[in-house]
Amino acid sequence: MTLFWILCVALIAIAIVFIVYPLWRGAPKSNVVARDAANLEILRDQIAEMDNDLKNGLLTPELHEQGKRELEARVLEEVGQVEAEVAPAGRPGKVLAIVLAALLPVMSFGVYFIVGEPNAMRKGDSDTMSQANPHSGMEGMGGTMRTENGIRELEKRVAANDQDGEALVMLARSYMDAERFAESAKVYAKLVKLIPDEAWVWADYADAQAMAIGQTLRGKPTEFINKALKLDPNNMKALALAGSAAMERGDFAAAIKHWEKLLAQLPPNSEDAMAIQGGLKEARQLMAHMKSGGKTPPMLEQIAPPQEMASAAAPGKERITGRVTLDPKLKGKYSPDDTLFVLARAAQGPKMPLAIMRMQVSDLPLDFELDDSMAMAPQMKLSNFDEVVVVGRISKSGTAMPQAGDAEGFSITVKPGTKGVKFKIDHIVE
Repeated sequence: MTLFWILCVALIAIAIVFIVYPLWRGAPKSNVVARDAANLEILRDQIAEMDNDLKNGLLTPELHEQGKRELEARVLEEVGQVEAEVAPAGRPGKVLAIVLAALLPVMSFGVYFIVGEPNAMRKGDSDTMSQANPHSGMEGMGGTMRTENGIRELEKRVAANDQDGEALVMLARSYMDAERFAESAKVYAKLVKLIPDEAWVWADYADAQAMAIGQTLRGKPTEFINKALKLDPNNMKALALAGSAAMERGDFAAAIKHWEKLLAQLPPNSEDAMAIQGGLKEARQLMAHMKSGGKTPPMLEQIAPPQEMASAAAPGKERITGRVTLDPKLKGKYSPDDTLFVLARAAQGPKMPLAIMRMQVSDLPLDFELDDSMAMAPQMKLSNFDEVVVVGRISKSGTAMPQAGDAEGFSITVKPGTKGVKFKIDHIVE
């Protein structure tokens, strides 16, 4: 943040030097001198020609004298015009220089605060969409150093100075991009000690911690979210995460409260707003169901029916097909009878499964198909979203809610209708 404003001030200072300094000095005198010298040279040449004409009898002495007087008068007239142009430039030029020197910084910062995004630096480099995403770490964040070489350079920079806040932020986000969630959470733990009064740091810490412990916001992540909201009740990422955490524990009223507050800050009809509206609709329906006497567990704990019992409704263009495999390093750690879930969820917004199938570890490697017929709620289905992530999870408990000891893996972000998606179940939930 501080570096950003230092650079802004430096650029404005350079602009002032280039624009104001020439005005303060006034018009260059060298141009006037050059013009006078040229005029005198022309006068000499023309007088010399008239002298030759007089000598050769082409001009009478009277005409010769008259021509000289006309040439001298013309030169004097031009010199007078030059002085008239140059003379006023002194004081007005300096006045204009002072006015511009004062207005440039005011106008620059004024325009930035009107049409720019002053909160972008305060909330981090993530855009509104990533702020509204409860698990933005899965999709990556712009402006970080994704390559291994870039991460190594940041690690060296942090090792040399663990008080370098900028390097710590970049390293934490780079770890998130690389899906090294536990390492990202450790860096954020250092950041909140260095800058404990920034809501966006606590929100990012909650996100990283949730991903590191198996994509659950229960426990520490919820504690960090609450700290973020205490520092800034309008922090959009914290509100998005708070709504997701409330949905996860079945507190639909709290989810509605947080997401309504978030929705009021989002541009109407934006993708973010539509995603939050979908979550709100689902939360309201579930709350109404509970009030009517129904018993609805937290949505991520709902268990999908076996694949063979799934609806036979004809899939449309939204169908996603692919293959999920088990990483060789995890073979032998799970029973063939352990439950395998393959589900698709929105890349942005609420994380309720849009399509889910239930199989067994013995079915791996599994060729899967996901479509709208496997939705858990009519309004939360694949065809309603532009981008999704496919998740594979082995559950020892038989529930879709991730728990320590479960194994999982994720696809890259894909669009509904994508064919041939391939990914591995390659890490254990801690």
